[in-house]
Amino acid sequence: MRSKLTDAPCALFDRLPDGFLDCPANRLKEILPRPTLFDLPGRDPQPLFVSTLLHGNETSGLIAVQETLRRHAERGLSRSLILFIGNVDAAAENVRALPGQRDFNRVWPGTAFPDDPLAHMAQWIYDYVAKRDAFAAVDIHNNTGFNPHYSCISKLDVKYVALAQLFSRIVVLFQRPRGTCSAAYAELCPAITVECGKSGLEAGTQHVVELLDACLSIAQLPSHPPASRDVELLRTHAIVKPPAGASFSFDGTPADFLFRPDIDHLNFSELAAGASFGALGDGEARLDVLPGDGYDTQPIDYFDYAGGEIRLSRPAIPAMLTVDRRAVQQDCLCYLMHRIGMDGACK
Repeated sequence: MRSKLTDAPCALFDRLPDGFLDCPANRLKEILPRPTLFDLPGRDPQPLFVSTLLHGNETSGLIAVQETLRRHAERGLSRSLILFIGNVDAAAENVRALPGQRDFNRVWPGTAFPDDPLAHMAQWIYDYVAKRDAFAAVDIHNNTGFNPHYSCISKLDVKYVALAQLFSRIVVLFQRPRGTCSAAYAELCPAITVECGKSGLEAGTQHVVELLDACLSIAQLPSHPPASRDVELLRTHAIVKPPAGASFSFDGTPADFLFRPDIDHLNFSELAAGASFGALGDGEARLDVLPGDGYDTQPIDYFDYAGGEIRLSRPAIPAMLTVDRRAVQQDCLCYLMHRIGMDGACK
């Protein structure tokens, strides 16, 4: 099967190749040797855009897409689907990204790396979808720590919240990091990132299948604000990272940062000032705390290091805490959030 446009920066097909629906992520490169966009027709021509495998070791989205397409194989799709399959090279190695490779979820319009070849590809895909007047956009991810399933939006708009609620009552408003897929598509249509727990777990996969079925079936998103009891809105205020070159451990091994071994069990907990993240080693290293909401320009003081302990200096709700060393190195230790209302004000 040949790509529809031979000069496109990614493959583009209007039908699925043989074997795709049953192919595991680590063998997908045998069928799709490079990032691939599928433009699949449905009875409603206004398409749903779905992206998955932007991180090669986050496979629930691929499995959910395959299951959804199998369900619709006989009767056809009720809505057209534009599907992007991202980092097949990293998926073959079961890693987020290959060494030296740019993160596929940091290269979309608005990226800090506009000259990167992946950014050119992402811009081409964005322009392709923009011409089609997309109904909505869904970017599917996993995470490595213990987190509930939740949705992320970059615009506090009732239709964006309504789309997010199709997946979870927990909705996180974010502005950074720059260059994410859902933030780019939020300029075109309601757009969400969904975080469906650890990779490959059946519960997360089935949850995404339910979301995709809903997005393919509904005619329109509601335009009225949700009842406060039906949604839990949070805003990312800070991104926490060990500084470049700093060492860290989760098992007591000597390092600059000795994080507690159960730190990922703190995710989405209401933590008070004084909550412990662990202890410092012998050095003077301090965590980098970067503004996460796109408005602050100065680092935010969220931690107190008195007595060599790493403790919160103000209340916060963490997300995506992990004990996966590679995930921390390639992304961050966690995000820190606060509750907000539909007006965006902190509660």
